Amino acid sequence: MRQSSRYAILPIMFAAAALLSACQSPTDSSDTLEVDDFVDSSVTPSTATAAASTDGRTYRVVRGNNQADDIFAYDFKTTFRVTVTVNKNAADDDVDLSFPVTITSISAKVEQASGGIVTPPTGSDSEHYESVLTQSTGSTFSGTNASVSFNEDVWYSLPSKGKEALITITISFKDDDSKTFTKTVKVLVNP
Repeated sequence: MRQSSRYAILPIMFAAAALLSACQSPTDSSDTLEVDDFVDSSVTPSTATAAASTDGRTYRVVRGNNQADDIFAYDFKTTFRVTVTVNKNAADDDVDLSFPVTITSISAKVEQASGGIVTPPTGSDSEHYESVLTQSTGSTFSGTNASVSFNEDVWYSLPSKGKEALITITISFKDDDSKTFTKTVKVLVNP
């Protein structure tokens, strides 16, 4: 008698498992929007150029072991404009941003490159750089299809002594419900 009741429960368990799996949402990656789907960006010029830095901006190399630090002038300076737009997909249920959306920070990272490919320094060498936001049209997006543009000056020196670099701009956002997200923008600097 016990054995037959065990077999009677199996079809009920299979039916429950099938019902639960039918209720799960799809896991297809096309159903979930990524930041690049609802925040567009452009860089002007599309490939930046650099010139010798002549404004006297410097960086410090700490020597340690009771040796005096070295101070060097940056080799190069580049300037470019970034425009970011929160597009219509921000209103999608998968994103559901609450406006206004605010830019909370902008940072830059410079890496030496060759042919647009990052070539990390070897040994104890490192890239030296700093960036300054020089002008912005604002920091707030009032709704979808709103844009903010900003100019960035970047000074840098690379272990390769070359001009070619890849600059990664990281832009952090927060919406009115404190939802945060970041967008990265790549800027190639020609040799």
